[in-house]
Amino acid sequence: MSKIWFITGANRGFGKEFARAALLRGDKVAATGRNPAGLDDLASEFGANFLPLTLDVTDRQAVFAAVAAAAKAFGRLDVVVNNAGYGLFGAVEEVSIDEVRYQMEVNFFGLLNVTQAVLPVMRQQGSGHIIQVSSVGGVAAFPNLGAYHASKWAVEGLSESLAQEIAGFGIKVTIVEPGPFGTDWAGSSAVHATPQPQYEPLRQAMASRQLPPELIGSPAAAGSALLQIVDAAAPPLRVLFGTMPTHIVPQLYASRLKTWSDWDHVAKAANGG
Repeated sequence: MSKIWFITGANRGFGKEFARAALLRGDKVAATGRNPAGLDDLASEFGANFLPLTLDVTDRQAVFAAVAAAAKAFGRLDVVVNNAGYGLFGAVEEVSIDEVRYQMEVNFFGLLNVTQAVLPVMRQQGSGHIIQVSSVGGVAAFPNLGAYHASKWAVEGLSESLAQEIAGFGIKVTIVEPGPFGTDWAGSSAVHATPQPQYEPLRQAMASRQLPPELIGSPAAAGSALLQIVDAAAPPLRVLFGTMPTHIVPQLYASRLKTWSDWDHVAKAANGG
């Protein structure tokens, strides 16, 4: 049985590949983007199975209108992919408060807007699957990306609570945590804070770390991988996308567990008694 998708940030990158993978197998897709021209090729190729919608996810009223339009056009919403987002580069001291607020507005509050808009539709139909596109940066953190990490860690916490709240309605949640892929995330879609000279050595050190090509994922392959997630009878709450996260995340959690264990005596002392 074909699925009905609603995908944000679909005019390029992951969003476009997710839409294309779904459409190629005969699913129907409502896809949003701030630049509608980026959706023209899919509209031309897939016709009535594709509904392009211009949308800025920070516009809450427009989000609810877009969700209503998609549900009306296709009759239901089976898979909702919260993919819209961007990266803000800069040390914590460098990023302006306005830059951080807008980072949260898009990556977190935009996702919240869409999630709250689709939940009544999914509850009424008694089914649905919400895909929250986070990042390996939602479980790990690196220098020069503190505000971006804050937005994705917020997505992770919200989504884990959400999964527990809506399981009884037949709605599933999966948090997708990609590593580096051949998208434009670090290119023209990125925002860079005004640099301070004190952090230039850090930036140079980060820039010198070149990943081997085999650790940079293919966006088209990510589209195919997502189909396996949405078709699974019992999809995971969290799933890593790409090879790099499978290398660093287990080591990261092992290190965290060791630190907590090493300081267990302090944790117990803080309990008193």
